[in-house]
Amino acid sequence: MKELKKKIISVCKVIASDHQLLAGVIGLLFIFFIIIFAPLLVTDNPYHYGDDILFRVGQGGHILGTNHMGQDIYSMLIYGMRTSFKVAVISALISGILGVVIGGIAGFFGGKVDIIVSEIINVFMMLPTFFLILLIVALFGNSIYNVMVVIGITTWPSNAKLMRAEALTLKQRTFVKSAEAMGESKSQRLNKYIIPNGIFPVVSNTTMGMSNAILTEAGLSFLGLGDATIISWGQMIYTGKQYITTAWWISTYAGFAIIITVIIFYLLGDGLNHVLDPKYSKQGR
Repeated sequence: MKELKKKIISVCKVIASDHQLLAGVIGLLFIFFIIIFAPLLVTDNPYHYGDDILFRVGQGGHILGTNHMGQDIYSMLIYGMRTSFKVAVISALISGILGVVIGGIAGFFGGKVDIIVSEIINVFMMLPTFFLILLIVALFGNSIYNVMVVIGITTWPSNAKLMRAEALTLKQRTFVKSAEAMGESKSQRLNKYIIPNGIFPVVSNTTMGMSNAILTEAGLSFLGLGDATIISWGQMIYTGKQYITTAWWISTYAGFAIIITVIIFYLLGDGLNHVLDPKYSKQGR
């Protein structure tokens, strides 16, 4: 218990030492609070189509008004948070896992494997990612699960490059060479030493990538390629754009929610990048 308490205190000190990370963590806790207690926070069923069509802010007991289908905007915002967070986490996990595995193999094994993988990474990085996502979604459907998978498999190259660079450095380190001399196989060294010690830049990059995933889903929804069966902030902007002059609240609040959430994930990722950077420790922070 004492060791656990010391670790918790140490983590809290690290978080408090960086203002961006602290702001990101507070924002993330706020997001978790909304996601967990969403059923208690809403004032109406967000999927309910009522008779209160295009009610203004505060009118008829609707805090942020209603849309053209009589749905409560405030309740839709709360449930939209769940969708955005799901998209961010799942797509980032797919991107991070692919990047770590592919980049780690390329950097550790080197030679022809590294050349081939590096060329594949370069090809993916040259492709216009958003247009590739548009093409895949148009071909295979616009369900939210397709969107998450597509975002994940099109954003892994940056993580792979980071992991490859770390693997190239780590495989020359003394502790890895010692493991090789002791007879450990390449797969053992890769899994035990290379990936665990080289994953930190990927963690911070993946966290920042969550904000891009939210923006991508919102962009797809705005273009009419989002999943119409779920509530998302991008879908709210898409359905509200035709009423922007008469019912501005339908799109505006969803836009603000996207901006705030993206800033939170950016602060979290940038803060992690600071505290996981070796230079950070050398400066005594």
